[in-house]
Amino acid sequence: MGHRSWVRAVKCQLLATSLFIMLLGLSVSILTIITYYGKHFTVIKDVSLEKNAYYRTFHSVVLYTGMCLSLILMVASLLSIVATVRELERGMAVGFFCFAIVFCVSVQATYWTVTNSALVEDAMMDVYDFVYEDVRSNTSNSKREELQTIHQTFLCCGKRSPFGEESNIENEMCQSKMVDSAKEDCLQEIQHFLKKHMEFVSILMTITVFFMVYGMILTSFLWYSIHFNNSLDRKGKYILAKQ
Repeated sequence: MGHRSWVRAVKCQLLATSLFIMLLGLSVSILTIITYYGKHFTVIKDVSLEKNAYYRTFHSVVLYTGMCLSLILMVASLLSIVATVRELERGMAVGFFCFAIVFCVSVQATYWTVTNSALVEDAMMDVYDFVYEDVRSNTSNSKREELQTIHQTFLCCGKRSPFGEESNIENEMCQSKMVDSAKEDCLQEIQHFLKKHMEFVSILMTITVFFMVYGMILTSFLWYSIHFNNSLDRKGKYILAKQ
């Protein structure tokens, strides 16, 4: 009875964990969509600069990685639920394998957000720098419109000189109604926004790592129980004895 009680408890925990992992997969997909289609990211991606290739590549990689990770989470959670209810040995093994894959990807993503998030910050700020300098030295209407769109999106205007001087851009663009209450330095606003976003990504990936480890422990325990016919609800095979 003791072992069967343990099996019943692990089954309940795996079912609850699988449901939470399903919600986690949905959260990853929503975060991926926000990152790819969010106006703060698309306004930088749409800037027509040859030196914007790095950020555009990063933007595409985020979409494919996030959607693949979300899909694997959904499949792993559904597979774990079915394998738990029907006591499928192979289902438990595949669920464990899916959890292991997501664990490796999540660890790598968490490490990358902590160590290399500055690269994305630099890429976004470089794009703004290029547009800003191009508008200051040129009167191109397209670049001016792109700069104005960035200002409207991040609620900022221009760059603050360490000497307190203002260029023609600040004198012209920062007097409009749009920026009356938003005259912050755009480089600081971009950096602040991206740090908050990366912190949220890091938290979500950390939670994912924890539940992947927990899921691997539960599926391995149930695989062992099913493999050695120690499951709680398994019906034995009975043979009628000949009289």
